[in-house]
Amino acid sequence: MTKLSININKIATLRNSRGGNNPDLIKVALDIERFGGEGITVHPRPDERHVRYADVYALKKVISTELNIEGNCTEDKFVALVLANKPAQVTLVPDALGQITSNHGWNTVEHKDYLISMINIFKSAGIRTSIFVDPVIEMVEGAAATGTNRIELYTESFAKKYAAGNKEAAVRDYTSAAKKATELGIGINVGHDLDLQNLQYFSQQVPGLLEVSIGHALICDALYLGLENTVQLYRRCLNGSTPYNFVDASIAASK
Repeated sequence: MTKLSININKIATLRNSRGGNNPDLIKVALDIERFGGEGITVHPRPDERHVRYADVYALKKVISTELNIEGNCTEDKFVALVLANKPAQVTLVPDALGQITSNHGWNTVEHKDYLISMINIFKSAGIRTSIFVDPVIEMVEGAAATGTNRIELYTESFAKKYAAGNKEAAVRDYTSAAKKATELGIGINVGHDLDLQNLQYFSQQVPGLLEVSIGHALICDALYLGLENTVQLYRRCLNGSTPYNFVDASIAASK
């Protein structure tokens, strides 16, 4: 069964916008676990505009599910943070300094030697590694050559094509990439722009999914539907138990 890891960056952004500690990021993470979330994802950036480095230390002490720390391993401070906290998983993302959100995967062929060295550092510390990649067979093969445990397929292009009505075309490259990853013996995570409208279709079409990381869309939905209800709706969509209907969900949230 595919695990749902919830990215809490947007909760931290809301907190930081007013100062103080409302909403309480740690309490939200614990509530997400209580509501059925199967992992907590954070993506601290150098400017700490959402999740702060101190938040990671606090989260590591209290959460009971898997902690996934995303970030750019070219930043020494990020590497030190990961090694100090030893999360279940580190996801290596090639973000540029000041980048608003992740928008491309690693070129695993061009950066193969660098990625091998970084992955060895994290794996030596007992941390599972994942590399953020585009759904391109060559990049999946390059990732496998680095020794990574998993890849995370960047799903923005799927979401855009799906929203435009091109469902089959939207998922085709992801299905091929997932099959290649399985063939090469690496696990498959996915994330970016997956939501209640497209998640069920994606999870039904792409084989071997181990983990889906969702943050922005889930938190936006929670504004209307409530956090507990939203977490459970995403899990139901992910595992195909029921189709999603926004009207029905709104009614359920109001009861």
